[in-house]
Parts: sequence; C-alpha cells; structure tokens
Amino acid sequence: MSGAAGTADFFYREAQRLSYVARSAFKVCVGALLFLPPTLVRITSFVHVSREPHAVPGCLLPSQLIQIQKQHKLIAPGAAVLDLGCAPGAWLQVACQNLGPLEKGGVIVGVDVKKVKVPSAHCDSRVRTVCADVMALMKQQARAMSPQERGFSVVLSDMCPVVSGITTKDAAISCELGMRALSLAVGKMKAKDSDCNTILEKFQSSTEPDPDEDGILRRGGSLVIKFLENEDIPGFGKFCKEKFKKVSWLRPKATRSSSREIYLICEGLR
Repeated sequence: MSGAAGTADFFYREAQRLSYVARSAFKVCVGALLFLPPTLVRITSFVHVSREPHAVPGCLLPSQLIQIQKQHKLIAPGAAVLDLGCAPGAWLQVACQNLGPLEKGGVIVGVDVKKVKVPSAHCDSRVRTVCADVMALMKQQARAMSPQERGFSVVLSDMCPVVSGITTKDAAISCELGMRALSLAVGKMKAKDSDCNTILEKFQSSTEPDPDEDGILRRGGSLVIKFLENEDIPGFGKFCKEKFKKVSWLRPKATRSSSREIYLICEGLR
C-alpha cells in the first residue's frame, strides 16, 4: 500500500503499537515531524516534544528536530494544560509525556461533551477529565480547573464538528468551535482590523454572554486550535497576530489527505 492511504494506515498502526488511543497523537508528537520534508521541518513551529529524545519508542531525532525541540516547546515541564475536545484522549497522553517527572508538577485537564476515561498508558495522576459542553463553559468555570485558579499555560483545542458533508455548514461549525476556544483563551475579542472584527462577530457563540472579559491563558502561554479549511480562517490568524508573538498554520502529516483539518498555532500571549 502506498500514498495517502498507506500513510494513514501507518499512523494508525503506530498509534496501536505505542499504546496511544488514537492516531491523532502524532499530530502533536515531535515524532510526526520525522515524516515531513526537510524544508517543512525547518519552518514548522508547531512542536510538542518529548522530554527525552527516546521518550517515544522508535523515534530517532536528527539534529534539526533537536533544535526545534529547544526552540518551540509548547508544553514545558510543570505546565498547566487545558485540552478542549479531549476524546478519546490521545492528546492527553502526549501532553502528559511532556510534563517531565512527577516532581516537576504540572496538570492536564481534558474537557469533552462525552465522558472520557484517562488512558492508562502514558498518563499519570496529573491528568484528569471533565465532562462538560465547551460551548457553554464559562471562563470562571474553566479557570477554576487550573492550579490555584491562575489559568493555563497551554490551551489545546482539537474540537471538530461531526462532518455532515455540507461544506459550508461544517466550516461554519468549525469556526464557531474555534471561536469558542479562542474566546476562552484570550478573553474579550476586539481586533484593530475591521475585517477581522467582521469575521469574529460572524462566529460569536450563541451561548449566554460570558461576563468575564479576561481569558484563561496565562501571559506568555500558547494556544492551538483545529479548524476546517475555509475562506474565513485567515481572519482568525490575523487577529491572533495582534495577541501573540508568533502565529503559524500547520497541516500535520498524520492528518488524512482527504481531511480539511488545519491547525492554528499561537505562541507567546502578549
């Protein structure tokens, strides 16, 4: 088997072999970068790295990836991580591997509308899950899940609509989910650019207004949001450039070729 199908099957088999609950683990794992062309590896800024070069069995890290690991570590030892749309738990596993040893501390909270059991492999006592609807989750509630209620250093959103096949509908729901994750992370959303504001207003959550104007992402923190590619998502990236020091887009190698999934990666909240 070759081509896209072969690549997809490879990541599925590797997820099973390494005890990850889903192939999506490779979307946030530095090991996935081994399969990118060298030119893409050099420009990719979205890297979730293992605390030790061989923490992910079978991954041999060339010098370029070691350098990326040092420069673009999103989940540092002792980090406080919020994983929105955490089912089935693969991102929880990868995030926990990057927290460092237990004595470093840290916490990972996964939130999903479905009840998610913390995977036994690659997770420890620092990982817990909460069954809640992110679209109705208030910032105060989310902040209360963080250590000392100080907020999170990393917010991950792998939320995606159940694909209906109606492109415009799926794209709109994806943007609403992304909007919700962004709003929770950065708080009150007002862009300098009028076009950005038009996009943001278009996808404002239909839930009750959140009275808390402050986001739950700590200053200097990082945010990752999954979108389905469409004409509106550049507006989200443009807005985030006002809020973060570094913003980039990535379509991970582990994503199926037929999928329109793309990730917005924001580093260093101002």
